[in-house]
Amino acid sequence: MRTRVKICGITRIHDAQRAVALGVDAIGLVFYAKSSRAVSLRNATQIARAIGPFVTTVGLFLDATRQDVQQVIDTVPLDLLQFHGDECPADCGVHGKPYIKAIPMGAETDVVLFARSYPDACGFLLDSHVPGGAGGLGTPFDWDKIPANLGRPLILAGGLDARNVTEAIGRIRPYAVDVSSGVESEKGIKDAKKMAEFMKEVRRGDC
Repeated sequence: MRTRVKICGITRIHDAQRAVALGVDAIGLVFYAKSSRAVSLRNATQIARAIGPFVTTVGLFLDATRQDVQQVIDTVPLDLLQFHGDECPADCGVHGKPYIKAIPMGAETDVVLFARSYPDACGFLLDSHVPGGAGGLGTPFDWDKIPANLGRPLILAGGLDARNVTEAIGRIRPYAVDVSSGVESEKGIKDAKKMAEFMKEVRRGDC
């Protein structure tokens, strides 16, 4: 199985285009104002329109109101929604778009029970934040906490970079990996060399 790759926290058009040229499956746009990787609606629209077909554009939200999420959807051509806060299943599913839900792995989270609470999620992103936290910590969590089978695609995040992603793939066999700070020169600024190294190590993990 080929491991899919999402590079999140894209803030510049040429970073997105470089990621696509390297073979990523998805890019993530952050719509959380307190994040150093947040993008405006105008910037997000320009990025989404610049990446071309067959690459998934993901919008990340954290405890946004339904109205704010809908405003983004009405403006930016998003393919998939990612909810990273305390959103209830109804708030996630009301917009008529497929969504993934982040599961906080930085505390004693019952991952199986959490996943059952979101029956219409198309996948789950496991990250190192604690419940109520914003994520994006750039640190890995204890992979031994991951259950053997959630029944839906598992996206592994949290502190991944070119140094550990091969091991992560070998141990976890996730459907996808999600990286942000691990391919940056500074927050929100992606490094072309780091992205290339990350993609190389993902493919090595698949082999």
